[in-house]
Amino acid sequence: MPKALQPHPDRALPAGEARDVARRIHASTKDLPLLCFHGHVDAGLFATDEAFGDPAELLVVPDHYVTRMLVSQGVSPDRLGLPRRDGLRTAEPRDIWREFCSHWQLFLGTPSRYWLEHEFAEVLGLKVAPSAETADELYDEISARLAEPEFRPRALLDRFRIEVIATTDAATDDLAQHAKLAADLPGRVIPTFRPDAVVHVDRPGWSELVVDLGVRAGIDTSSYAGYLEALRQRRQAFLAAGALATDHGHLSASATPLDESAAARIYETALRGEVSTEDAAAFAGHMLFQMAAMSAEDGLVMQLHPGVLRDHHSGIHGTYGPDQGHDIPVATEFTRSLRPVLEKFGHAEGFRLVLFTVDETAYSRELAPIAGVYPSVRLGAPWWFLDSPDGMRRFRELVTETAGFYNTSGFVDDTRAFLSIPARHDLSRRIDAGYLANLVVEHRLEEDDAFQLAQDLAYNLARSTYVR
Repeated sequence: MPKALQPHPDRALPAGEARDVARRIHASTKDLPLLCFHGHVDAGLFATDEAFGDPAELLVVPDHYVTRMLVSQGVSPDRLGLPRRDGLRTAEPRDIWREFCSHWQLFLGTPSRYWLEHEFAEVLGLKVAPSAETADELYDEISARLAEPEFRPRALLDRFRIEVIATTDAATDDLAQHAKLAADLPGRVIPTFRPDAVVHVDRPGWSELVVDLGVRAGIDTSSYAGYLEALRQRRQAFLAAGALATDHGHLSASATPLDESAAARIYETALRGEVSTEDAAAFAGHMLFQMAAMSAEDGLVMQLHPGVLRDHHSGIHGTYGPDQGHDIPVATEFTRSLRPVLEKFGHAEGFRLVLFTVDETAYSRELAPIAGVYPSVRLGAPWWFLDSPDGMRRFRELVTETAGFYNTSGFVDDTRAFLSIPARHDLSRRIDAGYLANLVVEHRLEEDDAFQLAQDLAYNLARSTYVR
């Protein structure tokens, strides 16, 4: 007999005396609007407002949390529909879905299981859990649901109570989709400036992208000075399109500026295709400083996501391209790395730096003390491998005593999986409700203060961090 799909109403809330308090706190925040100021949902989803594709295309193929778990158990990426660089056909959608359902037990205890159960039960209205036996039934039920007008992307923005959602867009993006969205949904779907592809000078295709950058900006980028001016112009274009923030995904948090002649030399060497690994790393750190300087000028909130070694397996990268789940965290140092930026801009009015990490050993040792003294810094929510129930609890435990609550950014969902956004915010609100409830029953926090804090963590802090 198929297993019923029934997410428990008290899921992720604490046990014992704190549970009743946590229920009341969560009830006060669960229906607040969602502010999604950092994420990776494709802007085209909302610009075209077309019906979603099949269940596999929506819920399996683009979700790296899902595919990496299946690959870790020996499932071939071809059987999961990951697009190949050589264009060869991979599995059919229904077969991909069957593969996922037959491995449903792999997600026990993971945040993916929590999010997916929420999506299945509360968004899609499913009544039975995935399994090899129910795969076809669920595939057909979801497919029928996705064909309904109320499941179009724009309709779901309203259903999910998403007040604002930010996409992530390359510095070379023409922003045409955002121009359409600004006319159709003013202020609702906004871009985020992501310059990574044009600041890492040793990446394949970098010189061509720099030419594209210049074309978009209307500036000659054959010189380092022209390159910097083109970046400034593109930032202005993003601001005009409604952007509130930039996003930087570097391996290191190093932000050490070079002198102008050294930066120009590396830039010119890179244009010739002769840059060394050491010079490329130095230039990336230099450009983080330059991006901070530009944020201090134009007011775009600077988000830094360091510490992930991308495309760890060269074979997977070669066959399927970048960003296919083979990304592994590394130890990350912040205190010395960010000192040049914080010395220059840490007390500068109008500059805001939101710091994320996947190295939680840095929370209490470095990040909380940094946020606890520099007015420009906010600590971003637990990210990627840490946006789990226990990861979020540890975040509060490790940073609150030094940084407090109000030097954190509020929740950001940071996902490509659009249907998971409500589940991610709900989990964050439940974990915060539980953390605050424990403080209440330990008489370390008054209950009325806990209710106000819960509202701030769920909504007000994100708004005050990003809307300046």
